[in-house]
Amino acid sequence: MLFSEISEKSKQMPRTDFQQLLDAGVHFGHLKRKWNPQMAPYIFMEKNGIHIIDLQKTIVKIDEAAAAVKQIAKSGRRILFVATKKQAKDIVSELVSSVKMPYVTERWPGGMLTNFPTIRKAVKKMVSIDKMTKDSSWEKLSKREKLQISRQRAKLEKVLGSIADLTRLPAALFIVDVMKEKIAVREAQRLGIPVFGIVDTNSNPNGIDFVIPANDDASQSIQLITSVMVEAIREGLQERKLDKDKDDEDEDSEHEEEPRRGRRTRKSVMKQEVIPVEEEEAEEEVAEEDIEDEDVDLEEDLDSEEDIVEDEE
Repeated sequence: MLFSEISEKSKQMPRTDFQQLLDAGVHFGHLKRKWNPQMAPYIFMEKNGIHIIDLQKTIVKIDEAAAAVKQIAKSGRRILFVATKKQAKDIVSELVSSVKMPYVTERWPGGMLTNFPTIRKAVKKMVSIDKMTKDSSWEKLSKREKLQISRQRAKLEKVLGSIADLTRLPAALFIVDVMKEKIAVREAQRLGIPVFGIVDTNSNPNGIDFVIPANDDASQSIQLITSVMVEAIREGLQERKLDKDKDDEDEDSEHEEEPRRGRRTRKSVMKQEVIPVEEEEAEEEVAEEDIEDEDVDLEEDLDSEEDIVEDEE
C-alpha cells in the first residue's frame, strides 16, 4: 500500500486526541542546546529553554504509523519492537507480548538483521539445550557441566528469548529511541526494512520511514504511543482472522455446490436423450398419416379408371 493511501485511511480514524498526549507529557522535548535542526518542522515553540513538540503533527503521524502497522499485521508479517531504555523495557515487553510480536529489550545484538542466520543458530542452540535437559543424557553430565549449560541457556534466553519465534526477517521495526538504537536503524536501512520511530527533538528523523515526534524519555509517553501501535496490530490480526474464516466458508460452499452441479448435468443429459425419442415418434405418426393419404388417393384413382372403362364399353 502506498504511503498516500495510508495517510488517507489515518485521517478517517484518529486514535489519539490532544488532551491525551498533553497529559502523558508527549509534548516535552529536550533542551534547546541539544536539539537537532532536522527536527525544526515538528517543534511548536521554546519555553524555559526547552523545545515544545507540535502535538497536532504528532496526532497525524501516530495515525499514519498505526494505519501502516495495521496493514502489516493484517498481511501476516511481523513487526520487531526495539526498546532497550530502562523506562521502556517493561512497558514494551508487557504490551507487545499480548499480540505475540517479537521484541528486544535487553541489548541489541550486533548483526541481528544483517547476520540473521547466525542469530538463528544461537536460537536453535537454545532449543537443543531444552531438548537435552529432557533426555536421559542430561543425567549423565556432571554437576559442573550442568551448571555451565544452564548459565549459557539463561544468557541466551535473556538476549534472544523474545525473538525465538522470529524465523525470518521482520517486515518492519518499531524503535522507541532512534538515537540510542542507531545500530538497529542502520541495519534496517541497509536491508530496506521500514522503520517506525519515536523521535525526540535531539534525534535525526532522516532515514526514519514513519516519524512520530514525541517525548521518548517519559514512561507515560512511551506507554501511550506503544499501546496505540499494539491496538492497531490487534485490529489487523482480527481482520486477518475474519478474512481467513470467510475464505474457508467460501471454499466449503463451493465444495457443496459441486455435487449439485453434477446432478444437474445428468438431468440435462437425460432430457437431451428423451427429446430425440419424442421427435422420432412424431415423425412415425406423420409418416403413417402420409401412407393412409396415399392409400386413399390410390383408391380414388382406381375408382375413376373403372368408371372410364365402363363408359367406353
